[in-house]
Amino acid sequence: MSDVVAQAVAAMNEKLAGAGIDGTAQFNVEGEGSMVVDDSGAREGSADADVTFNADADTYREIFDGSLNPTSAFMSGRLTIDGDMGMAMKLAATLA
Repeated sequence: MSDVVAQAVAAMNEKLAGAGIDGTAQFNVEGEGSMVVDDSGAREGSADADVTFNADADTYREIFDGSLNPTSAFMSGRLTIDGDMGMAMKLAATLA
């Protein structure tokens, strides 16, 4: 597992505070790998997902540390989203 994905998994599990999500989301980190979030929490890997987020490592780092709002990242084109936008909005609220 890349250090970037490992840090993303740890940050997401901290944000989720032990709660999973209703569905499956995949976060693709350009050049590093992927993370899956579901009712079990976050882990490295890929899966059939209801929503998929794509961004570079710096964008995810800023989102997870709170210096970049996920909606702003999406609106500026730094974060792309494919799939269930309702689920994406719920996850964005968790990350904000």
